[in-house]
Amino acid sequence: MKFTLKACDQYSEARAGLITTDHGSIETPVFMPVGTAATVKAIHVKDLEEEVKAEIILGNTYHLYLRPGLGILQKAGGIHRFMAWKRPVLTDSGGYQVYSLAERRKLDDDGVTFRSHIDGSSHFFSPEKAIDIQRAIGADIIMAFDECTPYPCEYKYAEKSMKLTHDWLKRCCKQFDNTGGLYGYKQSLFPIVQGSIYKDLREVSANFVSECGRDGNAIGGLSVGEPTDIMYEMTALVCSILPKEKPRYLMGVGTPANIIECIALGVDMFDCVMPTRNARNGMIFTREGIINIRNKKWENDFSPIDPDGDTFADQTYSRAYLRHLFIAGEMLGPMLATLHNLRFYFRLVKEARQEILQNSFANWKKQMVEKVSRRL
Repeated sequence: MKFTLKACDQYSEARAGLITTDHGSIETPVFMPVGTAATVKAIHVKDLEEEVKAEIILGNTYHLYLRPGLGILQKAGGIHRFMAWKRPVLTDSGGYQVYSLAERRKLDDDGVTFRSHIDGSSHFFSPEKAIDIQRAIGADIIMAFDECTPYPCEYKYAEKSMKLTHDWLKRCCKQFDNTGGLYGYKQSLFPIVQGSIYKDLREVSANFVSECGRDGNAIGGLSVGEPTDIMYEMTALVCSILPKEKPRYLMGVGTPANIIECIALGVDMFDCVMPTRNARNGMIFTREGIINIRNKKWENDFSPIDPDGDTFADQTYSRAYLRHLFIAGEMLGPMLATLHNLRFYFRLVKEARQEILQNSFANWKKQMVEKVSRRL
């Protein structure tokens, strides 16, 4: 993998770059749709390619390991062939699921024993196994195995967890370096910075991760319930330490406003379930604000879903029709909303990139954060 910086904003830390992988190039800043189980919910791969114009998607190691299982993925020739997606894929390591399955898991220095949410069967993930699983899945970018701390989190626990994550990272790097890809293309390993909301821990972790010298780096353990201003503070601190010549990935963030603000702090890559999950519940993101399409106020609104949108859905259907689909429980409603929201997110980061290249990002950011945060 190669990362090339194309431009930097003179009034912030925002950057425009290019990530090159064996499955294609990715212009940054970039938003990655979440395809948990080898599918982005409620949208066809063709629409991801042609309408959303997504350049990379994210898969989930924990879920893919349980279902369909590594045997099927290997027989298929890896995740790209299995789901008919020709562009890059990133997989998380399963660390977030370790966090979210706190009642179903047992954690020690060796790894994590957990019970499947599907059938209750027992499984064990070690740093080495997390790497081997992601080798078998076949993503272009794979994540180191970590522990994601909750919020709030006591200092002593956060420090202990960070040290464990660092120990696991050493083992991940060793396993990654001693193994190879299974499908004829290269994979890159991203370490993850942890440390909860404590500045000194974040500094230690960011420096440790930087010294690993990997192709890119990630920031984890944020967007887990902490106040937004603290998330921004921790992100800014970590970005000031992580090497400028490597892409920075802020995991699980966030709202359109969050993304714009964190681009200004120096983040290059984002993922979040918000555009797809919220779409299935009738929340529509537009550049003029947020719409709850179920509200009665849209019942007689025959204007486009988003007058500024450029998808087939935006140009063809009205807000009144989309509301009708949701109220009637028709599957087409969530499908159209998902298509729109993903395209909106992708256009947003593309627009941010253009503003950075034109050295006009600061004024654009100020206007857009206010607009996309409104409730219509």
